[in-house]
Amino acid sequence: MKNRTKHIAVIGSGFSGLSAACYLAKSGYQVTVLEKNDKAGGRGRSYAADGFVFDMGPSWYWMPEVMEEFFQDFGKSTNDYFQLKQLDPGYRVFINEGHVDIPANTDALSDLFESIEKGAGQALKQFLTEAQFKYEAGMGKFVRKPSHSIFEFMDIDILKSLFKIQLFTDMRAHLRKYFKHPQLLQLLEFPVLFLGAKPQNTPALYSLMNHADLNLGTWYPLGGMAKLPEAMIELAKSLGVVIKTNSAVTKIVINGNLISAVQGENFSLEVDGVIGSADYHHIEQTLLPKDKRQYDESYWESRVMSPSSLLFYVGLNTKVPGIQHHNLFFDQSFDQHAQEIYDDPQWPSDPLFYLCCPSKTDNSVAPEGHENIFLLIPVAPGLESDEELREHYWNKMCTQIQIKTGIDIRNHVVYKRSFAHEEFVSEYNSYKGNAYGLANTLMQTAFLKPKMKSKKVANLFYAGQLTVPGPGVPPSIISGQLAATELDKTLHSQP
Repeated sequence: MKNRTKHIAVIGSGFSGLSAACYLAKSGYQVTVLEKNDKAGGRGRSYAADGFVFDMGPSWYWMPEVMEEFFQDFGKSTNDYFQLKQLDPGYRVFINEGHVDIPANTDALSDLFESIEKGAGQALKQFLTEAQFKYEAGMGKFVRKPSHSIFEFMDIDILKSLFKIQLFTDMRAHLRKYFKHPQLLQLLEFPVLFLGAKPQNTPALYSLMNHADLNLGTWYPLGGMAKLPEAMIELAKSLGVVIKTNSAVTKIVINGNLISAVQGENFSLEVDGVIGSADYHHIEQTLLPKDKRQYDESYWESRVMSPSSLLFYVGLNTKVPGIQHHNLFFDQSFDQHAQEIYDDPQWPSDPLFYLCCPSKTDNSVAPEGHENIFLLIPVAPGLESDEELREHYWNKMCTQIQIKTGIDIRNHVVYKRSFAHEEFVSEYNSYKGNAYGLANTLMQTAFLKPKMKSKKVANLFYAGQLTVPGPGVPPSIISGQLAATELDKTLHSQP
């Protein structure tokens, strides 16, 4: 292939970096992925301890068609690498009155809504029909654009759909057109909590996430979520991609307006182009010379970030009754917790939290008779913690779990590890220790996000959750594809 003489470096081996590497290798480039940690996979990697296998980051497998389309682009299928299982119920929501299970079947879900609020069953069908239109319009017309400028969106079909997808209506108002019961509203607002803004500040466009959740279903790759990046790594290597771990980039060398090399403590690599799939802020503010940065620190300070998280990876020597694979503990005030994340950033007083127990589905992630638990509290970015503070929240969650299940998991812990802002920074160079990238507010949508293409360095493109299309596993995979395509176009246009 004619591009084999050109060498591309991909900084970071998360979902967007692995995606970009695969597409560039398919186009014939030499590709080297440089990863600072000792294992590739970014936030999607796993680790083993005391017989348990813990997914370190993403645990929700939504939008399965995006992952399938990725592998199909290389003549493969997800089935070539792992087995997917649809979860039913998709998840359990604990509320003050008990709990609600969200069935995989939408007719059963409609019946559930009707049992909570008269007329809500039919309202749900209308709501999800609209959400499906937004999803298909968004995926077809918006998400797969590099968003270099507003003019990409000046297509007549796109302009017509702008009003139908409700980009200028907020999510809170939109939901209240259909439902009144606070329990239903909270169920439908929960995906928004992880999009990085309160429902009243999130465009109603993002009800497309409810379609992804309730219509497309919640899935799980047997063996753990890390099976996905592991499959991408295997694919990348089969395409000739070289992946170097323990290889943090410390300097980007620029001649004129082109990167000529990337350097680390023990290496120097001559390159013809770079995909920056590690933290955008870190690459810009740390690795680039000041005159080659397109944003200054005040710009980044003005960005609205999505939450960080306080995580616990826990191994138990007993089974826990009364929980499903995915569990949302929503028996505290949603509004108060959201205010303590977004309006008045502080450690939450009475947090909502998420409990993942993959051993309910998968015997391979825990020893026999044991349980694998992953706990997550969404919290404001930029906070600090110490062991005492983390233990405070550990105990609050354990108390809530005991109230709902009758078992005090503190008496059964054989392994425990916490992970918060400080680790997000040390492991991923994450800006302000954020976990989910930029908030999906109207003013941080599409071409209003940090640009994928560097304005000052012609052969530098960014991918990942701080640029388009946004945070999440499927958008990150798409981001890598977009960045690879745009870099390829640029290199072909050069003399």
